[in-house]
Amino acid sequence: MTVAHVFAGQGSQRVGMGADLLGSYPNLVRQADAALGYSIADLCLNGPAERLSDTRYTQPAIYVVDALAYVDSVRTTGVIPDVVAGHSLGEYAALFAAGAFDFRTGLEIVARRAALMAEAGAGAMAAVIGLAESEVREVLDAEDTDVDLANLNAPDQIVVSGSPAGIRQVTQALSPRATAVVPLPVSGAFHSRHMRPAAETFDRFLRQYVFGRLKIPVIANATARPYEDTGIRELLSRQLWSPVRWTDTVHHLLTLPDCELREIGPGNVLTGLTRRIREAREAAGTPG
Repeated sequence: MTVAHVFAGQGSQRVGMGADLLGSYPNLVRQADAALGYSIADLCLNGPAERLSDTRYTQPAIYVVDALAYVDSVRTTGVIPDVVAGHSLGEYAALFAAGAFDFRTGLEIVARRAALMAEAGAGAMAAVIGLAESEVREVLDAEDTDVDLANLNAPDQIVVSGSPAGIRQVTQALSPRATAVVPLPVSGAFHSRHMRPAAETFDRFLRQYVFGRLKIPVIANATARPYEDTGIRELLSRQLWSPVRWTDTVHHLLTLPDCELREIGPGNVLTGLTRRIREAREAAGTPG
């Protein structure tokens, strides 16, 4: 059997998350507080929700809960995964699990990423339900806006990202064809061309770090293929502006021998997406 751990990303946050973990790992929590300059436990457990939904705070909070959940899983079960992946922000917890960096270094990187994404300017995102990637791409091409495909979450769930005006325009064009087009509660155009300047700054920031050799294969969002030890900085920078290829990532994992996917972190968003991807594979007659 192949055990794959998949780590939750932004959107899985909720007030009260990590309640069963934060008190169990006081040393790591102290490291987080020192790196961030505020109490991560207070943020996770007490919010308020508006602050926890601010990407500057959301990203560090989810990284901490993801990382603690991984440490706790290995400690309590003794099972080290054969392969790991994470949805957008969750990729940082996956890289922590694989040994690319220690807990605090990963948190420092995530905090800088969050700040740069928050500073990138106003933007919007929307989830398109009920259309395939090719159908969404056709509409985007026809509308000729600054909107890009951002998250390829499942065969029938695509997230688009761009300027607020661009999202309004493509929402009007997509709504008659889609089951639903749902605005997302974000203030930036994440995983789109609008993040390229932030990605360039982030790339320069990452040059100060030396990443460790990966002990576990990590599937990259940008390629849906395993990282190589020499390309970590480049792929993390690219991830800011390129689509999260989650459907392809899960397809890759499901081709591994008898693969069992276990979601690590708050919520069960990825478990639901995995179920939909499996159902689509079965309907198409694809093994796994």
